[in-house]
Amino acid sequence: MKKENLASILTSASTVFPHNTAIIHKDREIPYQELNRQVNSFAYSLRDLGIGQGDKVAIMLPNIPEFVIAYFAAIKLGAVAVTLNTASTSYELGYLLDDCDAKAFITIPSSVKRFTDIRQDLPLCRHLIATEGNEGDLSMKKAIIDGPFDVQSPEITGDDPAVIVYTAGLTGKPLGAVLTHHNLLTQSLLVKEVCAGTDKDRGLCLIPLFHTFGATVNMLCALNMGAAMVMIDKFNLESVFKTIEKSHITYIAAVPRVYLGMLLYDGAGKFDVGSLRVCITGGSAMPVDYIHLFEEKFNTKLMEGYGLTEASPVCSFSRLERTHKPGSIGIPVTDIEAMIVDDEDRELETGMVGELVIRGPNVMKGYYKADEKTAQVIRNGWLHTGDLAMIDEEGDIFLRGRKKRMIITSGFNVYPKEVEGIVHMHEAVKECLVVAKEDLLRGEVVKALVILNKNAEADEKEIMRHCRQYLSSYKVPREVEFVTELS
Repeated sequence: MKKENLASILTSASTVFPHNTAIIHKDREIPYQELNRQVNSFAYSLRDLGIGQGDKVAIMLPNIPEFVIAYFAAIKLGAVAVTLNTASTSYELGYLLDDCDAKAFITIPSSVKRFTDIRQDLPLCRHLIATEGNEGDLSMKKAIIDGPFDVQSPEITGDDPAVIVYTAGLTGKPLGAVLTHHNLLTQSLLVKEVCAGTDKDRGLCLIPLFHTFGATVNMLCALNMGAAMVMIDKFNLESVFKTIEKSHITYIAAVPRVYLGMLLYDGAGKFDVGSLRVCITGGSAMPVDYIHLFEEKFNTKLMEGYGLTEASPVCSFSRLERTHKPGSIGIPVTDIEAMIVDDEDRELETGMVGELVIRGPNVMKGYYKADEKTAQVIRNGWLHTGDLAMIDEEGDIFLRGRKKRMIITSGFNVYPKEVEGIVHMHEAVKECLVVAKEDLLRGEVVKALVILNKNAEADEKEIMRHCRQYLSSYKVPREVEFVTELS
């Protein structure tokens, strides 16, 4: 069956692999046929609330089956799934839900208060949906079993928006990257094409599904293959090893921090990880010295990739059939072109360092309601990544730094300007500069250099506590240094 839009991935899998396990979570195993039925049932409930083509449905859920159900229910209606970081504070949610024009908000019961605290400021977001219980206007738990179990989708083209994912903005405010059905369909083939994936694979979902990397590799690729998504509630290394052994995990997609943790974990030897065929890393660079050590210890292949939200997200990948060059982020994936340019957008010669630009079917439609910002990053059909790189004679890409001022911590992008704006809101702060501090496990962490107002008092804990009121946990400075001047 030819897949014309993202909804057809699930429809096709439920027909071709009806009895294959789609999701494993705790003691639940959901076959593809049943997953499709639950998605259709929830889609009917959304339609009864007035959700239709083009409407925005905000989803703030952890890696649980309800994420997949909500995501595809929205998409089957021709609506747009807006996937939000579960760490978002009420302050951040207020901006995000208003900016994306969300008509409905879906979350777990323990996060409902973050929405109700700001609901009066969001007249367009009329529907609160909780995964269970009676705290929202609708309970997903009831809606997915009520039926009907067959839903008719409107006409959806590849160029229609499917998902909006917010990414850190250079101006200090997040921007919503609009990803089309075609963008994501091309990405859904990656594990099959690059990692020789099949319907027998079982992928461990460690990266949050609200992250483009997590959604693509752990969800869309699995669905397109008829493979299984294995979800765990709480992340710790013990549970990772137990799940690999118990569920016979064949591939993992995760940030370097996970693999470094696995490598250094004292109890790793007591678990059978023989099923593990390939490990995919991205989000930040894996320390070169640890790659061979990991592959040798766990007898598996560690593959590096590179991407960004605006590219849906994967742009390049190492290959099983090629010798991996230390420090390389691989070669461009199918139908994607990469080029190195100077400040005037002129192509540079092989081996020279400049900005990495990308062109292909993975490049976003644009930033939501931000044409000027879109024009700054997509020029002449090329997406400007803001990363400095060089490409060698064989097409391998090597990152060499950043042109844009950004911090990458555990795979999440943080723009210093956003954090600086929040720190400045503290009454004791006169000036602030946010910088990156190197960290082995996280790649980088956020550090704030602060000048206090004359006679004002505040300590490190007070500044961090202030930031936690307004910022997701990964954006909060892990270190605050008080200085007398900013260099």
